[in-house]
Amino acid sequence: MFQMLEEIKKLEKKGKDIIHFEIGDPDFKTPMNIIRASYRAMINGYTHYVSSYGLEEFRKEICKTTKISRGFLPDINQVLVTPGANIVMYYAILCLVDPGKEVIVPDPGFPTYYSAIKMCNAKSVRVPLKEKNDFRMSPKDIESKITSKTRLIIINSPQNPTGAVMTKEELKQTYEIAEKYDLYLYSDEIYDKMVYGGLEINSPSIYDKCKKRVILSTGFSKSFAMTGWRLGTVIAPKVVIDKMNLLLETTSSCVSPFIQKAGIEAISGDQRKIKQMMKEYQKRRDVLVDGLNSISNIECLKPDGAFYVFANIKKTGKSSEEIARFLLKDANIAVLPGTNFGKYGEGYIRLCYATSLKNINLGIKRINKSMRKINE
Repeated sequence: MFQMLEEIKKLEKKGKDIIHFEIGDPDFKTPMNIIRASYRAMINGYTHYVSSYGLEEFRKEICKTTKISRGFLPDINQVLVTPGANIVMYYAILCLVDPGKEVIVPDPGFPTYYSAIKMCNAKSVRVPLKEKNDFRMSPKDIESKITSKTRLIIINSPQNPTGAVMTKEELKQTYEIAEKYDLYLYSDEIYDKMVYGGLEINSPSIYDKCKKRVILSTGFSKSFAMTGWRLGTVIAPKVVIDKMNLLLETTSSCVSPFIQKAGIEAISGDQRKIKQMMKEYQKRRDVLVDGLNSISNIECLKPDGAFYVFANIKKTGKSSEEIARFLLKDANIAVLPGTNFGKYGEGYIRLCYATSLKNINLGIKRINKSMRKINE
């Protein structure tokens, strides 16, 4: 992925007008009420060390919003404020999985899963996400991968890179599998607010209230357009939180308190801008999916969540890498090969619709023109 980004930067330096579908970074600005809350906090002296667990008022607010969104009220000692959501994966794996043991992960999936597992000298056991199942992770496929070495199951719904949203029944079955085999279940819910068509947030955390085996990871980057703020939260059994906190305390001391104050405003303040963003994302999704499906040899499911589409390009006869590079050079369109997200991503490309409708419509025209050259 970073090799692709380096190539894109070189083309832009040469004056190329690149339409960006590759990076999962909202094109909206962080809402002003959130920015003002952080500014007020700095003015009022929230610029020093605080507890590595996080501000007490922020952790209490996380408990309240969890009660509203997922129906249970965690204890405050189950909550840890983290410098982004990515690092939580590393904390969880390092705390729960001994070297040589196994972690079940989706493929295609978020690349940090694989790298964090490798860094902890554990083994990734990949569950293929199938287009015929709308890319939802199948509980049956999860169970088929469990061995005596399995220690942790990682799920992600809504999912990156496919936008798939697991059903309530699938999540329940996944929790029951974790319970049956006495495993921890890491639920990456970073896109929890980014669901469409009236879907509700579903989470396996409701079955044990994160008191025994479920680790619920969320963050502020995507839903609140706060990628640069690096703010995340994790709810888990107290014994796991305490161990994660030791890692956080050692590596980064604490999350900046003025950023935590921004987090409080994000979840408890005016939500109108957030709702407007979600409506705009849904419009963009619909235009992008319809546009891609109008192009010969491209097929694209309409995802229920996140802000990605995972388009099938198998009929072109080209690899994901070949199509991504061709579109970049021929059409000035930046997409990511499905193989950036695992070997089962071959035959697909990921497009992120964190860009304007104008860019999406222009991008579709450029892709259509380039694909005609491949199809000739």
